[in-house]
Amino acid sequence: MSETTAAKRKILVSSALPYANGSLHMGHLVEYLQTDIWVRFQKLRGHRCTYVCASDAHGTPIMIKARELGITPEALTERLSAEFVRDFGDFGVKFDNFHTTHSPESEALTTEIYEALKAAGDIYTKMIEQAYDEKEGMFLPDRFVRGTCPVCGAEDQYGDACENCHSTYTPADLIDPVSVVSGTTPVTRESEHYFFRLSDYEERLKRWMQSANLDAAVLAKLEEWFEAGLKDWDISRDAPYFGFRIPGTKDKYFYVWLDAPVGYAASFKNLCARRDDLDFDEYWRPGHDTEVYHFIGKDIIYFHMLFWPAVLEGAGWRTPTSVFAHGFLTVNGQKMSKSRGTFITARTYLDNLDPNYLRYYYAAKLGPTIEDIDLNLDDFVARVNSDLVGKLVNIASRCAGFIGKRFDGRLAQELADPALFDEVGAASDAIAGHYERREYSKAMRLVMALADKANRYIDEHKPWVMIKDDARQAEVQSVCTQGLNLFRSLMIYLSPVLPELARKAQAFLGETHWHWNDAGTPRLGVAINKFTPLLTRADADKVNAMVEQSKQSLESDDDAEADEDTIGIDDFMKLDLRIARIAAAEPVEGADKLLRLTLDLGDGERQVFAGIKAAYDPATLVDRHVVAVANLAPRKMRFGVSEGMVLAAGPGGEEIFLLSPDAGAEAGMRVK
Repeated sequence: MSETTAAKRKILVSSALPYANGSLHMGHLVEYLQTDIWVRFQKLRGHRCTYVCASDAHGTPIMIKARELGITPEALTERLSAEFVRDFGDFGVKFDNFHTTHSPESEALTTEIYEALKAAGDIYTKMIEQAYDEKEGMFLPDRFVRGTCPVCGAEDQYGDACENCHSTYTPADLIDPVSVVSGTTPVTRESEHYFFRLSDYEERLKRWMQSANLDAAVLAKLEEWFEAGLKDWDISRDAPYFGFRIPGTKDKYFYVWLDAPVGYAASFKNLCARRDDLDFDEYWRPGHDTEVYHFIGKDIIYFHMLFWPAVLEGAGWRTPTSVFAHGFLTVNGQKMSKSRGTFITARTYLDNLDPNYLRYYYAAKLGPTIEDIDLNLDDFVARVNSDLVGKLVNIASRCAGFIGKRFDGRLAQELADPALFDEVGAASDAIAGHYERREYSKAMRLVMALADKANRYIDEHKPWVMIKDDARQAEVQSVCTQGLNLFRSLMIYLSPVLPELARKAQAFLGETHWHWNDAGTPRLGVAINKFTPLLTRADADKVNAMVEQSKQSLESDDDAEADEDTIGIDDFMKLDLRIARIAAAEPVEGADKLLRLTLDLGDGERQVFAGIKAAYDPATLVDRHVVAVANLAPRKMRFGVSEGMVLAAGPGGEEIFLLSPDAGAEAGMRVK
């Protein structure tokens, strides 16, 4: 739907549910600020946009964390939910409802979906082998087993997916698995589990993907999973488990990833019970002219773009209009680190710095893709002070004093330069388009370019010089009225990003409410209030204090994780990189991107599937020498077993470039 349409839309928006076993940190805030900005923009445009969220309150991690603290899981999740609401509120994130997945609404809706899937024949049971901790007497969730990735060899990986190569597998596939709970080696035991037939939904999911207008990089990742073959989804867990018991069983519980996304609907259901103007079925049943969007991180794409829409489709519910994924946060170009003091909690930030700063800085960095964004702390201070203080607030501070002292706080009846004001107003559609498409960085650049023009206008007219000439007093009033109206329009454009600053600007200008279109209508001939500083400069010393405070918190953190974004030389030396000759290359029938390569590594041949079909004609690859990872564990795919990996670079598609050795290299040579 066009962002400029006059039709009023009905939109339901959610962010991924924060997991209730730890405090919010700066990485979490990327998503919630991105979502809040989009929701505030839609409301400013006059659309009915409802923003819901909840604490993700189930699962073994919460059960074990509560046991360690000597409290019930309910007490733990209630405490953290209250902390979430407090911290989100202090950052200006405004939910229409914040609930919990441990709720009657969530249990009822999860059961309804399960029963519908069961009636449709999409649920079945089978015996599985599962990791079992004999010391603790419990089956272990996938993420409570860690070991070496069977695909790429990365150490200390979770039992369900590798954070290094993003492969998915089971704990039984791990090399040297260890129980996170007891530190012992788990054994394998059989247990009956409940499965959802995700494998039957490939064509239906592809149809949904076509309508959802997903990011190109996301589509590429989804295609990889399709090419590998969708696997039926285990939706059950064994007791002991903190969650909802599966109807008709005594010791089986819904896996948290079944009831967690249902939490979006449950939170909305809870809100509908208190709001006469909202109808649950209008947003969650098919056949209604409403929109539903989920904002998520790229690490949970599989759950939200394969599992969740398939479950909704199978249960007879409506599927999301789209799912918007974002990248991760790095700080100073590296993964957040407790030892460096860059693993910063939301509360630590708030103890030291103004939330307006972070809201703006994230907006200035965010786009609609899954590219990671970097919080460079030096650039953070410089950009906030340059853009927000030096450009934006400076417009008002340079004009307000003259209006207040010389003209009884009253704006002129007309603008000094209507054409300049109209130019700012004419940018409305372009800025709105950027917001709609989540191109926040483009919106911020455009707004700041207009702020530069406003400041140049004031510099050129120099009201501080004109005020000395009694004959030019009316001109001063008109020029300052022009400046304040330019400031007002820019603040309206920025109010989704800077709601608290916008509130202060409204109070100064004598207003209580703005609509998006107000940016194109000047405020003239009215009294304004006394100007007080709207925003102070970001202080580098306070940023340093925040980093030091984060380092200090590490001293008392028994659960401090190894979060350095580096590997040691010992890890690197485990890679067996060799020169390989491509003995044969051919397309893979039924795969859009794969080529089947036969590699000669000097001591024999291996089959490797490589996603380079768009970039290379198979005939041109025969006898070419490439670099291959020779000690990669075999990976079973739909089309056969891949026994290694060839190294390449590039963004993907046609822009993939195989790494090749210099002339003279022979198959089997080790890369030094």
